[in-house]
Amino acid sequence: MRKWLIRLGVVALLVAAGVALRLTLLAPEPLEVKVVPVEKGVVEQTVTNSRAGTVKARLRARLSPEIGGRIAAISHREGERVAAGEVLLRVDDAALRAQHRLAERALEAAESRRDQACLAADRARRALARNRDLAERHIIAADLLDEFQSAVDTAAAACRATAAETERARAAVGVAEAELDKTVMRAPFDGVVARLTIEVGEWGTPSPPAIPIEPVIDLINTASIYVAAPMDEVDSSRIQADQPVRVTLDPYPGQTFPGRVVRVAPYVLDVEAQNRTVEIEVELEDTDLAAGLLPGTSADVEVILAVRDGVLRIPTGTLLEGSKVLVVNDGRLVERQVTAGLRNWDFVEVTTGLSAGEAVVTTLDRPEIKAGARVRIVPSGS
Repeated sequence: MRKWLIRLGVVALLVAAGVALRLTLLAPEPLEVKVVPVEKGVVEQTVTNSRAGTVKARLRARLSPEIGGRIAAISHREGERVAAGEVLLRVDDAALRAQHRLAERALEAAESRRDQACLAADRARRALARNRDLAERHIIAADLLDEFQSAVDTAAAACRATAAETERARAAVGVAEAELDKTVMRAPFDGVVARLTIEVGEWGTPSPPAIPIEPVIDLINTASIYVAAPMDEVDSSRIQADQPVRVTLDPYPGQTFPGRVVRVAPYVLDVEAQNRTVEIEVELEDTDLAAGLLPGTSADVEVILAVRDGVLRIPTGTLLEGSKVLVVNDGRLVERQVTAGLRNWDFVEVTTGLSAGEAVVTTLDRPEIKAGARVRIVPSGS
């Protein structure tokens, strides 16, 4: 029995020595991890566009002359500002001016014929009046009076006919003036000439709807610039007009610009069956910046649905599946269940499960980083 006790004691000593060696000399090096402290701050709940948004202008006109012809003058070049009603270009109007002069001469001739016919009608009426007195005194026969009445009726009809011809000639002058007006293209609103695709001496052609003829001038009203962004249909019920947004623009990398939702489309676009969206319109607070944006520029919109200040928060990337995080406690990793509130791409609000100042692990890209592992905290910059 004594021998067995001695043997058991030796085995126990060996086991204890092995455990001691494993925990000291043979123990694996602690894993290096980076952490962030749980702290109070602002957390926003946001949604972003499902596809890239686009800078657009509510007032944008792609203009072409109303009639074909050689371009005689261009009043404004690309980049120049114009006021509503200013002349943008002129089409050669020599032939139309000649037609206008011809119409005016025809009007003058018609007015002369009208005056002549109406004067004749007036003389016929006076002759009828004189002869009616003679007929009442039985100086002339009644049949002769009838001839004077017929002359009056005929002359009056001629007067009316020439008056109608005069009005027709005047209308022809109006038509000629309207055609002349078509040779002058004016700005329909205040704006900037964004593009000019024709030069003096070239032939301009009208660009009617549904016919693929390139317009000659692209006019943009810079005061009407906005951003159109497609949002996922699942978020449509949470987005409303006047909500604040942050806009990022490709020409300004790393910057965000505040704005507001001004319109939410009342329908869902289902052009792509697997990606149905609701378009929203956003206006930037900085109107000077907006006026300088080029329509067609890509933009991303982040709609801010709710904001909470002074709440515990952790980086969104530290939250594991099942609303769990890893915290460092006495040199080991401990898994902690948390309750998450508002969240966005950057931060998650923590309502229960963590306290201010606790160290939450951000190094989660290795399989050995798990609960129970021995760790050593390294600075975030290393």
